[in-house]
Amino acid sequence: MADKDIDQVTGTDTTGHEWDGIKELNNPLPRWWLWTFYGTVVWGLAYTVAFPAWPLVNSATAGLLGYSTRAEVAEQIAAVDAQNAEVAQRLATADLATLAPDDPAHRYGVAGGASVFAAHCSQCHGSGAAGAKGYPNLLDDDWLWGGDLEAIAYTVRHGIRNEVDPDARWSEMPAFGEILEDGEIAATVEYVRQLSGQDHDAGLAGQGAVLFEEQCSACHGEAGEGIRDLGAPRLSDAIWLYGGDRETLTQTITYSRFGVMPPWGARLDEDEIKAVTLYLHQLGGGE
Repeated sequence: MADKDIDQVTGTDTTGHEWDGIKELNNPLPRWWLWTFYGTVVWGLAYTVAFPAWPLVNSATAGLLGYSTRAEVAEQIAAVDAQNAEVAQRLATADLATLAPDDPAHRYGVAGGASVFAAHCSQCHGSGAAGAKGYPNLLDDDWLWGGDLEAIAYTVRHGIRNEVDPDARWSEMPAFGEILEDGEIAATVEYVRQLSGQDHDAGLAGQGAVLFEEQCSACHGEAGEGIRDLGAPRLSDAIWLYGGDRETLTQTITYSRFGVMPPWGARLDEDEIKAVTLYLHQLGGGE
């Protein structure tokens, strides 16, 4: 007791801490607070025993009750799938070209397709399907392999230039940096800019026209209108996947481009493929 620092006003010993002459009293915690604290400790221990809690190397303790949020969500998903099974089956077997917009399967497809797109496609094509550099805009009418329902479904199902699906859409532009000289590439760039209605060097464009006819027209068409059967893009409009400025065109011609889209046929059910097809088609760009 002799070693304790007693506060003269209250008669209570202090903790020994002092700030600018203010000392902290060593009052005991309120009993209600202390028992609440003990209760939370007991509750926490009981919870970790009853429910999944302690992380292990590859999993976690299952808990005595065997509760799983994943299993609960799976049950809820299964219940919804059961409710939609009939209309989903109708969509899976439907001919999209003849499926009327007021058909419940069509409405179900568009609504479900939005979810499929958000989960699997928006990471590349954007949440609104407007695309980004190197990722096609799905809202316009410039479709490399066609934008009708059948073409969209095929692209979704098999993907583009992947080595997983043997039926993937495939096109490959050669790297002309290994074929043409720098001056020839520069001339071709000017001609392509002329085709797309951009400002250009008329003299170089004239030289580029000859090179374009010799090297490029077989795939892109004589007037740069593109050839869908070959997956060759149209060069005579203002829509560019990577950009139509001189620097980007030079890089494209020199090194080529080779974008890859994974095949979704093995990952999505048939009704999901048709659903996202309907969703994309009704956005406005589908033909």
